[in-house]
Amino acid sequence: MKFIWFSLVMNLKNPVTGEHFTTSEKIENIIKQAVLAEKLGFEGYGIGERHGAPFLSSSPPLLLTAIAARTSRIRLLTTVTVLSVLDPVRVAEDYATLDHLSGGRLEMIIGKGNDPRHYPLFGITEEEQWDSMEERYELLRRLWREEDVTWQGQYRPPLHEVATQPRPLQKPIPIWHGSASSTRSTELAARYGEPIFSSNSFHPQAKYKDLIDHYRERLAYYGHDPRKAVVGSGAGSLYIANTTEEAIKRYRPYYEAFQATAAAQHNQSPFTSLEDNIARGPSLIGSPEQIIEKILNYQAAFGHQVLSLSVDGLSEAEQQEQMERFASDIAPVLRREVPSWVWEEQQGKEIPVG
Repeated sequence: MKFIWFSLVMNLKNPVTGEHFTTSEKIENIIKQAVLAEKLGFEGYGIGERHGAPFLSSSPPLLLTAIAARTSRIRLLTTVTVLSVLDPVRVAEDYATLDHLSGGRLEMIIGKGNDPRHYPLFGITEEEQWDSMEERYELLRRLWREEDVTWQGQYRPPLHEVATQPRPLQKPIPIWHGSASSTRSTELAARYGEPIFSSNSFHPQAKYKDLIDHYRERLAYYGHDPRKAVVGSGAGSLYIANTTEEAIKRYRPYYEAFQATAAAQHNQSPFTSLEDNIARGPSLIGSPEQIIEKILNYQAAFGHQVLSLSVDGLSEAEQQEQMERFASDIAPVLRREVPSWVWEEQQGKEIPVG
């Protein structure tokens, strides 16, 4: 199994220590987190896109460019790029530039996002989100693969013989499809034979498994080999301690602080408590042994090769502690137990789907 850390750059007052980063401090904290991820041997670091408090991640390409300048090996991911509201020409230009600045380390995960506040900011309705994303992705895909693109659609002015600059360094830049709530995402990914990344954040396992199963079924329909499907998965919150009881005690203030935010309430969690989330949901709260067992249970259901993790909201000292404990106590077991060919092309091998 391969691992990426990611952040939505959530900047809340710490409910335990009382510390509250300034905007500049929080951005520097995220860059240091990515540097630590590389130092600890993880494969990637991702920045999500949100457009409203308490998140400071409205511009992933700028943050990832800063991370690219301070790292040399890890893959840099967008977790996710909210393509349903963005101009594909601007996206093509910004991220191709980032691809060059990072030495070809960019991986883009596209999605419609799960925070409805971005729709009025960018002039589309929530009802249009899927049609908008599909149209914009098909244009972005052409802009990165073709020159002299002529195109007409609903969500931006027509183009005539356009070649965006710079051209991507990677040919092509890898695209994953973020999957959280609808078969529209898994259908789009399957059509092109491209990987998916299940959010696996807010609901029981079965909801996400149904979407992943649909993806594999539709891969076969479109003529791709579902046995070669590339799947990534998110996880719920992470907190490792020597015992489950200690982990729950230490993590509870963070859980309650996040549950009080408008973003959390929008997701309408089906879980009644932290304990319920741990028992029936994706949260990784407990001892190393308990967390390993849970990840392996999800992996058996999803068949994913990449796992994304986040320590958003914790104190800076706890962020480092959790990343270091995962690297020493959990990652080696999962790397041994779960084979992964993702990113092996860095050693001259190809990713089967993409």
